Amino acid sequence: MTRYLVTGAAGMLGQDLQLALAGRDVTALSRADLDVTDQSAVSAAVAGHDVVINAAAYTKVDDAESHEEAATAVNARGAETLATAAAASGARLVQVSTDYVFDGTGTAPYAEDGPTRPLGVYGRTKAAGEDAVRAILPDASYIVRTAWLYGAHGPNFAKTMVRLAGSHDTVSVVTDQVGQPTWTGDLARQVVALLDADAPAGTYHGTNAGQASWFDFTRAIFSAVGLDPERVLPTDSSAFVRPAPRPAYSVLGHDGWAAAGIPPMRDWRQALDAAVAAGVLDQP
Repeated sequence: MTRYLVTGAAGMLGQDLQLALAGRDVTALSRADLDVTDQSAVSAAVAGHDVVINAAAYTKVDDAESHEEAATAVNARGAETLATAAAASGARLVQVSTDYVFDGTGTAPYAEDGPTRPLGVYGRTKAAGEDAVRAILPDASYIVRTAWLYGAHGPNFAKTMVRLAGSHDTVSVVTDQVGQPTWTGDLARQVVALLDADAPAGTYHGTNAGQASWFDFTRAIFSAVGLDPERVLPTDSSAFVRPAPRPAYSVLGHDGWAAAGIPPMRDWRQALDAAVAAGVLDQP
């Protein structure tokens, strides 16, 4: 039986990965359980496993700008450490990455093999993690880039919008950032499908299909949960100045799935409806 190790298991994606792997032999380690920068601890944890899925990440995009060393430790060195351990154990590695490796100046979906040009610390550290994994495990690794995640297990944009609707008559959301809202439940199942297919090593884009601005997404959220979408008002990024730059366009192409013979993830609107039906955005 295949033995799986999930790191970052307490996070939003990590918890959905555990659900997607239900019934299998899974070791789930949170940040409290495993320091991914500790090579000896990581080597011991990876030993005996056939597949490692690294969902551990420093994801505080704005904080990373002033905490580059901390972000580098987890996103770059952590990925390198896990890849080194996986190589020594003969395990396959799934490294979860991000749309932030691109600069957002594109006008067509970014290809899996397209050049990267991160704008900020978070993107640079994730790109460095990708490079380390490819160098160490070129034939036994999957880089799965994702974006705009929301899910049941943890804070996220979609939940925040529903919460704000309870205390504000209107919410203003940007129209000038475009990407792919992605349900962690769908992403987790896609990662499992990738592994089950024994697909070729390489880079894959794990995002729901289609594209939307944050404004479009928020209006769809309001509609899906029974709120009036007209309460969502348009604005632009100049109204929300933040430490870290955001890619204006981060739509990811999905040609890699077709090449591997795996159906791509469904449209983001279908995913949102399914997520709402599953209670993902229910407020406590």
